[in-house]
Amino acid sequence: MWTFATAGRVVAGPGASDGVPDVVAGLGRRVLVVAGGHADVDALAGGDEVTVWRHRGEPTVEDVRAGVARAREVRPDVVVGWGGGSVVDTAKAVAALCRGDGDVLDHLEVVGAGRPLPADAPPVVAVPTTAGTGAEVTANAPVRVPERGVKASLRGRTLQPAVAVVDPVLTLGCPPDVTASSGADALTQCLEAFTTPRATPLTDPLAREGLRRAARSLVRAHAHGDDLAARTDMALAALLSGMALANAGLGAVHGLAAALGGRLGAPHGEVCAAVLAATTEANVRALRRTDPDGAGLRRYAEAAAVLTGRASARPEDAAAWLGDAVGTLGVRGLAALGLGEDDVPEVARAALAASSTRANPVALGEDELADVLRASA
Repeated sequence: MWTFATAGRVVAGPGASDGVPDVVAGLGRRVLVVAGGHADVDALAGGDEVTVWRHRGEPTVEDVRAGVARAREVRPDVVVGWGGGSVVDTAKAVAALCRGDGDVLDHLEVVGAGRPLPADAPPVVAVPTTAGTGAEVTANAPVRVPERGVKASLRGRTLQPAVAVVDPVLTLGCPPDVTASSGADALTQCLEAFTTPRATPLTDPLAREGLRRAARSLVRAHAHGDDLAARTDMALAALLSGMALANAGLGAVHGLAAALGGRLGAPHGEVCAAVLAATTEANVRALRRTDPDGAGLRRYAEAAAVLTGRASARPEDAAAWLGDAVGTLGVRGLAALGLGEDDVPEVARAALAASSTRANPVALGEDELADVLRASA
């Protein structure tokens, strides 16, 4: 038996964001817009009952508290998240908490109390301006806890946006480094959702199609930011990756990224990209040893065929293609992002305990994860 959940409605394609004012008007009068630093929300900001609250970067506990405090003043009927994936996640977290009286740490997993989120929350309209996390269709919101050196998530059905509006035109202004890191995240999510044992017949077509679009367009979108066809492919790859991961899970790349993100403070997508090829290589090597005739290697062979365009591709070719792509994108290694050798054992232990790692196609030990970190430096 399989279940599948996503945003209540998805509107996608060039120009889709033109309809956001009408979408919002249909949900309520008092509007809180959580917007990225450079997001153009003039079409929404003119109303008497519209409040714009700007946010930049991956949300910390204090950021969420500040947003919730503002929302409790505004008492919005609807919350709009207009910006990159982190902005959308912030909007989701603010909406989920603003009608209760608790603190974000009451509901945060791992380092918080992990209590269920309040059942009552205003609907969220998610308008991503980057093509990466798929936050517009997921039911979680990652939050950094700098004093603990970790990143943990809020999870619950009230975090699922009511409407996702995916307009690739909004991504045309993304700088190359953001295009690279966010796009690598989308590609990673498609790959991990496809290769996890938790994949289903409902998520496979989404992950496969997202992987195909990312494979043909990520490098092109990075090199030619005004290529609308490439931007459309990446916007859809991100959307599809979010739908797939929300219902199938991820893997060790995101387990490592969770452990590294809170410690390094580097962009999530860049961290994923840094460890992607080495983790894939480690997974394939472990599957060769433990289950040479199993479904895991067949999945990687199919992914390799999609990535390379060669039907005869072997599982190992996936890691090689990913390494080449990350190199072309100019993604920094973990050492340049601030990881030292002394950090490796603790990060490996944290990654081993991460929820995403439990969905990996093969069990990797602490030593194997440490080797991935060193190979990604």
